[in-house]
Amino acid sequence: MQLTIHPYTLKLKETFTIARGAYSERKVLFVGLSAAGKTGYGEAGEHEYYGVRIDDLLAGAEKLKPIVQGYAFDNPANFHEYIKPHCEGNTFLLAALDEAAHDLYGKLGNKPCFELWGWQPEAAPKSCYTLPIDDPDTMLRKLRETDFSIYKVKLGSSKDLEVMRMLRDNTDAILRVDANCAWTVKEAIDRSEKLAELKVEFIEQPLAHDNWEGMKELARHSALPLIADESCRTPDDLERCAEVFNGINIKLVKCGGPTAALKMIKLARSLDLKIMGGCMVESSVAISAMAHLAPALDYLDIDGPLLLANDPASGIRLDEQGGVHFNGKPGFGTDLLVQG
Repeated sequence: MQLTIHPYTLKLKETFTIARGAYSERKVLFVGLSAAGKTGYGEAGEHEYYGVRIDDLLAGAEKLKPIVQGYAFDNPANFHEYIKPHCEGNTFLLAALDEAAHDLYGKLGNKPCFELWGWQPEAAPKSCYTLPIDDPDTMLRKLRETDFSIYKVKLGSSKDLEVMRMLRDNTDAILRVDANCAWTVKEAIDRSEKLAELKVEFIEQPLAHDNWEGMKELARHSALPLIADESCRTPDDLERCAEVFNGINIKLVKCGGPTAALKMIKLARSLDLKIMGGCMVESSVAISAMAHLAPALDYLDIDGPLLLANDPASGIRLDEQGGVHFNGKPGFGTDLLVQG
């Protein structure tokens, strides 16, 4: 098996702002795993919050080339077990390799991954469209420019409730909010009551990822369901999350790829947790991988390619209201349109 690496810079159509900061581009690394004339693709990008730098991803991937070359590919689960120790705890790099392995496996078997997992594509929930933090007028403009049936609104400013009232006055769509760890316990409790009056569906990650005592208090008093994102990274986090959250947001780079995500889905169901499939700023490579998991999920947030000015890949497609459309190709159905 051969490993190829392809660094790239994703450019956003507009600056994307959340409670932790703003950015207009994201440096990513695409990897290709090739065997028997087929190539599977995976993706991971830099991320300040998780301490992931593009230089580390590149260096780590280069070190893995001879290790991958010595592996006779059989299936993704075995490859994941083989390569994980060599990733030295870097779940982002592991995720890219694991995505590529699943994509390759499907391409070698000439079947889409959702079919290999025994799922029906029509069971996939619709994706939300994300509205980043901005001045209220800009957020309203972005709402009016789209026609999604579900929106996720990034919050974490002094204008949170003003924004939400304005959006609710202008749409009957489902609204969800994501505070990205920005609120205090008191703010979260107070805002949950007001957001419930505005028929918000749930709150994602209201408190800092490690504020477990605060989450216990919030769980007792919140007027809305609570979804863990930054607090839930790998399968090891689920039991603790189940004590104070109503659901989790799985992201492939956080957990280490589809192999770990499949474990999280099974465990979350046993713990009676709702499950969202989420994304970072990612191209159609990583988004298509998450989309194939979608038939097993309750909620979906895979609008990443819609925010990009230069998506360098093809794969799944979202329609104007967030419906997921698979292209019928094997694996994750992805093709990388740039090399080098």
